[in-house]
Amino acid sequence: MPIKRPPTPTASGKWPVIITFLEMRDRMQAAHLPAPAVPHAIIRAENPTVSFYRFLYDAVGKDWGWVDRKLLSDAELETIISRPETELYVLYIRGVPAGYAELNTLNMPEVIDLAYFGIMPEFIGMKLGPYMLNWALEQAWSKGPERVTVNTCTLDHPKALPMYQRFGFQPIRQREVEIDPLD
Repeated sequence: MPIKRPPTPTASGKWPVIITFLEMRDRMQAAHLPAPAVPHAIIRAENPTVSFYRFLYDAVGKDWGWVDRKLLSDAELETIISRPETELYVLYIRGVPAGYAELNTLNMPEVIDLAYFGIMPEFIGMKLGPYMLNWALEQAWSKGPERVTVNTCTLDHPKALPMYQRFGFQPIRQREVEIDPLD
């Protein structure tokens, strides 16, 4: 996989980013996506430790400029991931973490947000993203929400936005921001 080139910083030294917010108001019939042809499992991480969460977040997001959760203290992050409204599901391939999905109903119980979703770089290209997204959406819709939301940005994998739209998400707004790159 080619190394992702960061965006050209603005005069302030920050990265320009466009965030696209999407929603799905109707449960689409799940496509039959073949399961990975390797031993795999998707397991809910109940009461995950902060260090395990940070491992997943960094492993998935390091190439895509994920910084939001890095800015939180351990106590702030623990508050988020220990709430019953936050569900963390980890995809394992041959017993090794390969990606994760975080479902969150913190803001409104009738809305489930796919707060974080991604595949670790070593596993990109194995068609695990669509498989895991399909699984996460089935999990979300099984809870009976009015809608499911997600957002992506120009720092994410270039296939993220088209994949979300293929699965039935509709863009509802965009926002331009500048973020501080973290090393």
